[in-house]
Amino acid sequence: MDQLGQPEPLGATVIDGGTNFAVWAPEADRVELCLFTPEGGHHNVDLTGFTKGVFHAFVPQVGPGQEYGFRVHGTWQPERGLRFNPAKLLIDPYAKAVTGELILDESLFGHLGSDDTVFNDKDSADFVPHSVVVDDHYDWEGVKSPVRSVNETVIYEAHLAGMSKSHPDVPESIRGTYSGMAHPVMIEHLQHLGVTAVEFLPLQQFVPETFLLTRNKTNYWGYNTLAFFAPHAGYSSTGSHGEQVREFKDMIKAFHRAGIEVIMDVVFNHTPEGNEFGPTLSLRGLDNASYYHLDNDGRTYWDSTGCGNTVRASHPTSLRLIMDSLRYWVQEMHVDGFRFDLATALTRRADHSPDVNGNLISAIAQDPILRNVKLISEPWDVGNDGYQLGNFPEPWSEWNDQYRDCIRDFWRGQGFGVAELGWRLTGSGDVYWHHSSGSHASINFVTAHDGFTMRDLVTYNQKHNLVNGEQGRDGTDNNRSWNCGVEGETTDPKIIEHRQRQLRNMMATVILSAGIPMILAGDELARTQNGNNNAYCQDNALSWMSWDVQPWQQNMFDFTSHLIRIRREHRVFQRDSFLKGEKVEFVNVPDIAWMNADGDLFAQEDWDSAATRSIGMYLAGAVSTLDRHDMVDNGFYWFLNSSDKPVDVVLPNGEYGQEYQLMFNTAHSQNWHSPVAITAGTVVTLEPWSTALWMVSLRDANV
Repeated sequence: MDQLGQPEPLGATVIDGGTNFAVWAPEADRVELCLFTPEGGHHNVDLTGFTKGVFHAFVPQVGPGQEYGFRVHGTWQPERGLRFNPAKLLIDPYAKAVTGELILDESLFGHLGSDDTVFNDKDSADFVPHSVVVDDHYDWEGVKSPVRSVNETVIYEAHLAGMSKSHPDVPESIRGTYSGMAHPVMIEHLQHLGVTAVEFLPLQQFVPETFLLTRNKTNYWGYNTLAFFAPHAGYSSTGSHGEQVREFKDMIKAFHRAGIEVIMDVVFNHTPEGNEFGPTLSLRGLDNASYYHLDNDGRTYWDSTGCGNTVRASHPTSLRLIMDSLRYWVQEMHVDGFRFDLATALTRRADHSPDVNGNLISAIAQDPILRNVKLISEPWDVGNDGYQLGNFPEPWSEWNDQYRDCIRDFWRGQGFGVAELGWRLTGSGDVYWHHSSGSHASINFVTAHDGFTMRDLVTYNQKHNLVNGEQGRDGTDNNRSWNCGVEGETTDPKIIEHRQRQLRNMMATVILSAGIPMILAGDELARTQNGNNNAYCQDNALSWMSWDVQPWQQNMFDFTSHLIRIRREHRVFQRDSFLKGEKVEFVNVPDIAWMNADGDLFAQEDWDSAATRSIGMYLAGAVSTLDRHDMVDNGFYWFLNSSDKPVDVVLPNGEYGQEYQLMFNTAHSQNWHSPVAITAGTVVTLEPWSTALWMVSLRDANV
């Protein structure tokens, strides 16, 4: 190949006899490729080719494992948004692997001191991570994605390292790594639980914020992405010079063999470079004005993420970077979908206003690769008009915080009656009625990585975050938590029993509501963080999954698995279209009916009353449109009681069914279900703060 190389593809591409390097920097005067030797030395090579904004060159005898970075020369005029500084070694935005740590030093910053306009000529090469040349060749051995339908999807949100860090059956040498997560004992846990997809917190290469480095802490969660193509090297047990790529693929292959999908939480909305006083690590030194939203003055950064900057995803350069990254993770790394952190930020136009049908969303919708994977938005950011719940178009699903807040309020005995609860249990039709995917637009959850665990939700009224070093100012104050009058853990058996019942109540509600359920890793074992609701910087036992499981915690796991099995085996809990109270063909009863404890249909005053704290939901058997005769499922009756008094529940009779078999009752700490059917019209006493589900025998369906 000619020494000038080629402008495509961007990044480092191994070719026979060497590597082609290409980087976008249209406003730069000169770009140097900095190549590092194993001994720690380095030399620079000019990228002498220049084509349509891309500097490029072919470098012979450079291959996989080579550490490199870019030095970009150009104008230093921060007041015009130009922050070129060749003393700052830059990560290749298209680097497929990254090695080394970010070390706090004055040289990280393009400016000096408190004035962001003063040029800093100190070399940063010894204090920043380096890009690595990677060979993408890999044998997938014919293993394909399980391609789980959205109907059967149950998501498990997990931190990859935290899952295996303290597991006694995972070899110590691979705990907290891709190999540790792929260990059979970890996969068996997920299979026994019954989840179909794991949504991992960020797996792209990330670094701690500089303010955390000043406190000797780290960014454990990983929401500070440095390289959009590179798997995080800190999760590799085999090395950081490309070995992390192979180990990541090995993990994906193991998950797919087990029938489990992998969804990545991706953070494209901001970078670790922060605002004008942040470090210069990559995009800022390449094309600052194209990659970031700048204020009208051109010098400062417009921020809708709360992290100092906002990536300008509407710009063609940034848009291409994000789209190329997404396709790479699907096509080369075989992931099955993405959850987009602060997704509204990615829809911001040049004038900073949100447009959920704008450049990035439209590009994904027409992309033949990306439109077919699972796409999940966190439909808000902290900027103007940032709350966009219900507005992301097909084929997106959304984290539904209205579901979270409503379910928490109902089970703690707060809120206004049950009117909103009806919407949330049936897929939030008040939010998503216009979506063709119906209830599957809603990701239902009551806990996530950000906030209390489910156990802490029922144990603490206040956050306990002092260990984070921010004087308790971090983390939300409104967790809609409750603690039965006692803050923290207790030995009172009545309070313990009540809290455990509430765990079962919330888990049952999440898993059986219409929509896509998501449970937080560890909630199935009642994991605690001792009241810390923002453990983002705690890479220790506080955040790690605890495998020291007591009998009552194992019981919680068994109960959760039982719930997922009910959902999996009965199509009525997997519907996507919204129920309308219309009669179901061949079954001759409404697809849904709301009832009070007496077995009578809900009246308007029941919906309107703030005093209503219990409700029954009758679900007719689901009928297949392909083969009605073979696919008429049983109906179900679900009754929820969040009052502090027992309720005598009449099991509906007549056209609704003849016999009722208890599937679970959360008031029972053991033996939740019963194989013995009872007749319609029977009165069952439902304890305070509990919920029960009965499977109803088939009516005369004429099939």
